[in-house]
Amino acid sequence: MGHPAVALADAARRPYWLDRPERPDPLPPLAGATSADLLVVGGGYSGLWAALLARQADPGRDVLLVEAGTCGWAASGRNGGFCAASLTHGLANGARRFPGEIDELERLGRANLDAIEATVTKHRIDCDFERTGELAVAVEPYQLAGLAQDVGLARRYDHDVTLLDADEVRAEVDSPTYLGGLWDRDRVAMLDPARLAWGLRRACLDAGVRIHEHTRVTGLRRDGGALYAGTAGGDGLPGSVRAGRVVLATNAFPPLLRRLRARLVPVYDYALMTEPLSAGQRAAIGWRNRQGLADTGNRFHYYRITGDDRILFGGYDAVYHYGNRMAPALEQRDATFTALADHFFTTFPQLADLRFTHRWGGVIDTCTRFCPFFGTAYDGRLAYAAGYTGLGVGATRFGARVMLDLLDGADTPLTRLGLVRDKPLPFPPEPARAVGIGLTRWSLARADARQGRRNRWLRTLDRFGLGFDS
Repeated sequence: MGHPAVALADAARRPYWLDRPERPDPLPPLAGATSADLLVVGGGYSGLWAALLARQADPGRDVLLVEAGTCGWAASGRNGGFCAASLTHGLANGARRFPGEIDELERLGRANLDAIEATVTKHRIDCDFERTGELAVAVEPYQLAGLAQDVGLARRYDHDVTLLDADEVRAEVDSPTYLGGLWDRDRVAMLDPARLAWGLRRACLDAGVRIHEHTRVTGLRRDGGALYAGTAGGDGLPGSVRAGRVVLATNAFPPLLRRLRARLVPVYDYALMTEPLSAGQRAAIGWRNRQGLADTGNRFHYYRITGDDRILFGGYDAVYHYGNRMAPALEQRDATFTALADHFFTTFPQLADLRFTHRWGGVIDTCTRFCPFFGTAYDGRLAYAAGYTGLGVGATRFGARVMLDLLDGADTPLTRLGLVRDKPLPFPPEPARAVGIGLTRWSLARADARQGRRNRWLRTLDRFGLGFDS
């Protein structure tokens, strides 16, 4: 079996996806005062989709996007590259929380994934988009019953799914830990997340969107019939934007709206990337169909094979810091990297000689219902979406459409959805927030060690529709 310390010895402490020469040069920060019809705050997927869709809907609209770093540098450039059709963090979560409209949400989610694929094709975005599906694997006996339950629910909503026994799942991807699997064949695509962000950035520029990077919005206020945004450039120069409408797409980062602070928690997630596999190593594990994989424990791992035959291996350890603390130093956590490496070699002992080239972390914006929520402020002049809980690669495009409909004040099929109208329950204030999250993490680990048996705390959270997603 591989030794984690040896395998991690030369791993760079930065995201693999962003550590490549094709990364575009940064655009200049905003200097001085300007105006726009629509200001988009945030250059991740949410903001990029909103800016692009706004210009496509109205080519005469003056759209300005500002980003505190560079487009795609945060969650959009650090995730696993799983682009799912689900808008509700999975079918089971959606059916439980939105039973009266889950059929419509499933239809909208499938159409949304189709539209992302069409955009990638139309704009020639080279992001290794592969509609391979996702394989959920059982690694403990108790998880097999969950897969059997999931396949029944999936088929009820016309998912193309196949339930696999131990031999069948190991014929797809060979790990001695696999006891069974559920392959959802076409509702998840694999892609290169940073290249998707960079491709959307280029598409925005081609469509006439003005983009300023290294431009942080320092505050918002009313300015007559518009909104005024103060900015600070990375060069220290102040600026401002007067805009008729604003899209707030900052997700996990400290929100410019006080009302969002109680409903969002930033959680650090971590990942490793291996060196490219040799032909012999590929043959040892199979993986010919290149599905995304995830095991089905409470503290689950997600992993996938990249376009250049590396393996990304992440998840398991979701870490919250007291007071919603965020800092660059928190993106590195050696205890988690060592645990992930150990779990990797348990999963694939035949790859004992493989080494890791990159290790990194990033922030997920989570909420108590584990799927996005929406709203407006400043008399409808600002719209926001947040709380994607790690499944935003696909859902952010849908979120952008919702935000634009909300800004138009339109009564549309999207704005009538309960998903859009309702809000998740808030997290408690500190110190209860940190205590509750810590107790939940401990309870999830205990459940994994006790064949899935959930203690009284987890059962109470289940009853009230609360929790903490791993």
